[in-house]
Amino acid sequence: MSTQPPQPALNLRPGSTDAVRLGVLVPLSRPGWAEAGRHLLTGLELAAHEVDAAGGIDGRPLELLVRDTAADPRRATAAVDELAALGAVALAGEYHSVVARAAANRAEALGLPFLCSSAVLNALTDGPADGVARLAPAQSHGWRLYADFLLDAGHRRIAVATEPSVYWATGARLLRDRLAPHGGGVTELDLRTLAPADVCDALAADGATALLLLAGHPDPVVPVVRAVRRDPRLTGLLLGAPAGQPEFAGWHALLGEDGAAVPFLRYLPERLGPLGTRVAADLRARLGSEPSFVAFEGHDTVTVLAEVLRSHGTERERIAAAWPHVTVEGTRGPIRFTRAPGTHVHQWTWPPVQIADRDPAEPGRFRILRTSG
Repeated sequence: MSTQPPQPALNLRPGSTDAVRLGVLVPLSRPGWAEAGRHLLTGLELAAHEVDAAGGIDGRPLELLVRDTAADPRRATAAVDELAALGAVALAGEYHSVVARAAANRAEALGLPFLCSSAVLNALTDGPADGVARLAPAQSHGWRLYADFLLDAGHRRIAVATEPSVYWATGARLLRDRLAPHGGGVTELDLRTLAPADVCDALAADGATALLLLAGHPDPVVPVVRAVRRDPRLTGLLLGAPAGQPEFAGWHALLGEDGAAVPFLRYLPERLGPLGTRVAADLRARLGSEPSFVAFEGHDTVTVLAEVLRSHGTERERIAAAWPHVTVEGTRGPIRFTRAPGTHVHQWTWPPVQIADRDPAEPGRFRILRTSG
């Protein structure tokens, strides 16, 4: 059982009750990826505690108004309306790309600034959005690096196990576009119609050298991994999960050795600096496990917003106008926002990117296979 680190005394203005409210969107229940949501929320809450311990926002405490999106875009949109009505000065968080897109469009329409923590879909909004910014890299950036990793390892014929989602479909298209000029191709296997045994049969017939898991965790991904690992026809087939599922403890708990050697994307530097190292220790104590990159994204989100609130004020219009002028030291390096082509929002270009996997000799340990940034 884990215990939280000691809580330092707050240094807020005497008698202050006028909290600065931040709306927070996180997936905390099924069908959302609740484990990722818990990591994201832990990072957000740790940073909010640190802000208050340092005096808050000009003496005012920071209050997080947390809403569970459960990976439901309609639920997220309703939460944005509610949080705006409750006086939130800005919106933070979200992990699932399709949900974040719905929230970002609604927040922009309401004039509520939104700093998206973890969603990567390139088109986070329908069009240019002045009030929306994002910490996670655009999908085209990270998945292009992943495709290059596959090409350098000699993989040209790729299969993807998918389920319907604009996020998964975009990922498959990005991979196909990157592989095609090098003579590569992508075969799509629809997990709505194929059982794990059917996936294995299709792979054996296709001759693909890698299968990428573009579907939800634990279902339907975990049964597919088990089936592939146990099929002697598929010995030597690379399993990959660019969306990052293997980083989480739940993956290791369910799959053990079967979940090792599955390369995934995560947004961390090769080595954390002093700030990142300190925050990692605090996150580890709160989570009771190794923090994922998602927890660092949560911490950086509140750190950035706190700096904006202190330097530009708490009015929504001033917060939205501040994104191009922000420079903040985050847990993973200096954070600045630009207008990256094709993203419509103010974007950190770019967070550091790793391709990593779990070590087959010690699945509780990660191996860094490639870094960028």
